[in-house]
Amino acid sequence: MSFVTWTIAPEPFDSPVAAALWRAYYTEVSDRWYLLHEGHRTEPGELEREIAAATGAELTPPDGQLLVGRYDGAPGGSAGVRLLDPATAELTRVFVHEELRGKGGAALLVTAAEDAARALGATRIVLDTRGDLVEARALYAQLGYTETEPHNTGPYAEHWFRKDLS
Repeated sequence: MSFVTWTIAPEPFDSPVAAALWRAYYTEVSDRWYLLHEGHRTEPGELEREIAAATGAELTPPDGQLLVGRYDGAPGGSAGVRLLDPATAELTRVFVHEELRGKGGAALLVTAAEDAARALGATRIVLDTRGDLVEARALYAQLGYTETEPHNTGPYAEHWFRKDLS
């Protein structure tokens, strides 16, 4: 009997794998927002502009890290961390392809991102998310994150979480 497993490893932000995962992530969350609030998917031009504008360059050492999860060897998800200050890392780009959800990848990616944040010197990790991303909020609560006061003023930030890493 063989078991399919996740492997998590650092990935350059500008690799084709990272670019494909970023496109899948952004398309999903953007379409989800537009469908909920405006009844249509993201306009193609806007989608391309926003994907190109957020390169992920901040997710590189020495102040950040992008991680890719592979399921049975194929890219299946991502998570990134970046330092906001010497003690605080921000968790970002947590994503798992829809067909792989429920297979434990998200929790493994977040845990690996927490380890990466510790390696960068962080003693706490923060994140923001939207109200409609109920699955994400449930995951963070399950992993020991607590909802806190806002730490940023992002246009789509509606819920803020924190976890001590010490």
